[in-house]
Amino acid sequence: MNSSRTFSIPTKWIVPALGALAVLSALLSLCLGAVPLDPGEVLAALLGRGGGPAARIVLYARLPRTCGCLLAGAALAAAGTIIQGVLGNPLAAPNIIGVNAGAGFCTAVCAALWPAWTAAVPFAAFLGALGGVGLVLFIGSRTGASKTTLVLAGVAVSGMFSAGIDAVLTFFPDALNGYTDFRVGGVANLSMSRVTPAFWVILAAFGLALSLAGELDVLLLGEETARSLGLPARRLRLILLALAAALAGAAVSFAGLLGFVGLIAPHIARRLAGEDSSARLLLAAALGGAALLTVCDVLARTLFAPYELPVGVVLSLLGGPFFLWLLLRQRRGRGMGRA
Repeated sequence: MNSSRTFSIPTKWIVPALGALAVLSALLSLCLGAVPLDPGEVLAALLGRGGGPAARIVLYARLPRTCGCLLAGAALAAAGTIIQGVLGNPLAAPNIIGVNAGAGFCTAVCAALWPAWTAAVPFAAFLGALGGVGLVLFIGSRTGASKTTLVLAGVAVSGMFSAGIDAVLTFFPDALNGYTDFRVGGVANLSMSRVTPAFWVILAAFGLALSLAGELDVLLLGEETARSLGLPARRLRLILLALAAALAGAAVSFAGLLGFVGLIAPHIARRLAGEDSSARLLLAAALGGAALLTVCDVLARTLFAPYELPVGVVLSLLGGPFFLWLLLRQRRGRGMGRA
């Protein structure tokens, strides 16, 4: 990985600046929409001092949606940062190597068979995400696959899990409300009751990932170097991938199969924060991912008003060209390693 930084922003200001950007994006999300509200109305509603339609719009429509964007963006970006670091592959991301699709499959199964167990959905999504990344790694280990081939295996695994989702919905068509939004990724019609269980999973997984940031720094030096320093590299790699699966799976459980947040945000964070500290990189990626997804959601519901796009459509329009650029850069040998 290239640890050079492109922008001459003082390192100590990067995380606070991205945090401020995330807060600003959240304020925009609460204020902008079919019914514009001024910041005073939003603040009054949040403090319980407002009433009427404005307060209901803020508390029951925009606040859950904004919280969902911030949470899903942070979780997917952190998951992408971990996956790219552990695999040493700039093309890896939760939606590309089968993590999101595996989580979506188990989410659909859980919603179909146990519709009343809403609190269990994030944990079912975690199992699916872990299964997806485990299957891709198994294929890679059996074939001695290159980095690019590993990504292609992830695409194939994603296709199989997506077919599984379609099969579940053939037999249980009402299992996923708003299936189109789920398939492309969307945060419309969220409620806090759907976001809260995932919040605790993401908080625990992100906290554990931060606690292992020092070990991740050593792991990035190479497996042999890590072993010479007494680090159980193989076990640590599995633990970190499990944490990435928990982060991505929890996000998928309420936001659907969002793509490219886990690809774009880590690269931007790496350019800004460098790779000298995995803890700083994880924080920068999480805050940047939260801001990115929230801004994309604001664009999705305001650019074509009164029509509204699922936020996953906007992300795909941004992420598709970005992925192709990374692929071309990888093939020219200027990425984190040749395919």
